[in-house]
Amino acid sequence: MLRRVKLTRSFTEFFDNEKSAGLMLILCSIVSLIIANSFFGASYLGFWKTYVGGLTISYWVNDGLMAIFFLLIGLELKRELFEGELSDFKNALLPIVAALGGVTLPALIHFYFNYGLPTSSGFGIPMATDIAFALSILALIGSRAPASLKVFLTAVAVIDDLVAIVIIAVFYTSDLSFTYLGLALAVFAILMVFNYFKFMRLPIYLVGGAILWVFMLKSGVHATIAGVLLAFTIPYTPEVDDDDALSYLEHLLNKPVAFFIMPVFALANTGIIIGAGWAEELITPNSLGIIIGLLVGKVIGVSAASFVCVKIGICRLPKYLKWKHIIGAGFLAGIGFTMSIFITNLAFENLGNGEGLINSSKMAILLTSLASGLVGYIWLVTLSRLSTEADRNEALIYEDEDED
Repeated sequence: MLRRVKLTRSFTEFFDNEKSAGLMLILCSIVSLIIANSFFGASYLGFWKTYVGGLTISYWVNDGLMAIFFLLIGLELKRELFEGELSDFKNALLPIVAALGGVTLPALIHFYFNYGLPTSSGFGIPMATDIAFALSILALIGSRAPASLKVFLTAVAVIDDLVAIVIIAVFYTSDLSFTYLGLALAVFAILMVFNYFKFMRLPIYLVGGAILWVFMLKSGVHATIAGVLLAFTIPYTPEVDDDDALSYLEHLLNKPVAFFIMPVFALANTGIIIGAGWAEELITPNSLGIIIGLLVGKVIGVSAASFVCVKIGICRLPKYLKWKHIIGAGFLAGIGFTMSIFITNLAFENLGNGEGLINSSKMAILLTSLASGLVGYIWLVTLSRLSTEADRNEALIYEDEDED
């Protein structure tokens, strides 16, 4: 009988909240699409463009609330580095390699279709994986999915998003102010010094994080990067059994992020106008790059990179995982949604036909994410049924041998 892979309390809470958030995202996206294409569509879309405190509501959502989302992702990544799947080098290397493969190939596919076109700036759109959607699909499979698959997919998605954050900082930054960037890095350095000397007062870190966010916003680098940087300054002491500052903050943020921030993000960013020529928009170079990048590039990138590195001995498969599980995880990694929409806004906001490109890109992302999730679900459910039948047949063979 197979032993269960032990999951930490914090990981279990993170996983449970993310799967619930995925269902909320689906519901909010449907509601947003319906309203945007109804009689109230113009008012609904105009609401998100209303200015509050010098910025639009949409801007506050995408640059403010999403910084808190990235803070939570950074906290979970830090935990994984200390005591989770990423704490052991050989275990950590596989999801790292898988994520890099799943980031690189989709980006190359999009760049191939859009080389020499203004839309080539959208190469980052099919790179990212939506953690909430991917884990919610995996949760529907339930106990039939190995615990190690949940950890592997989470690690791939977190690393995937981390790479996307780096891409945002490097390629989607305009009007860079070195003065404010220097101030932001100075605040980060001060917080790291506090961490080094085990200064445990969480409010100081949060105030410092708010200042870091303001400086990052003014620097031209996307302000959400402040969330990830802040996460790595939060003190973490595993020996106190989930009662340290990092665990407390992670527990505090889990539900607000899952049930408020991500649904609000979905409402603010999925108000897509479905016009008469929406189907034709799906065969433009940009849309094809997104669709093929997410649906095909992800699964091939994740699976091929993992296979090569395991075969040459650089890393190893986690316990109880087979290559069929890795392929299934690759399909689920093709669910882009949150991060893909996020990068879409950054990639095309300054182009001449930016609004139209953003609208068609979101349509491609939604449809492809739905397709990737459906294919991944069917693949893993079918695999689990075949595995159960194989185990049952094997047990019958052993019983016959015992009787003989």
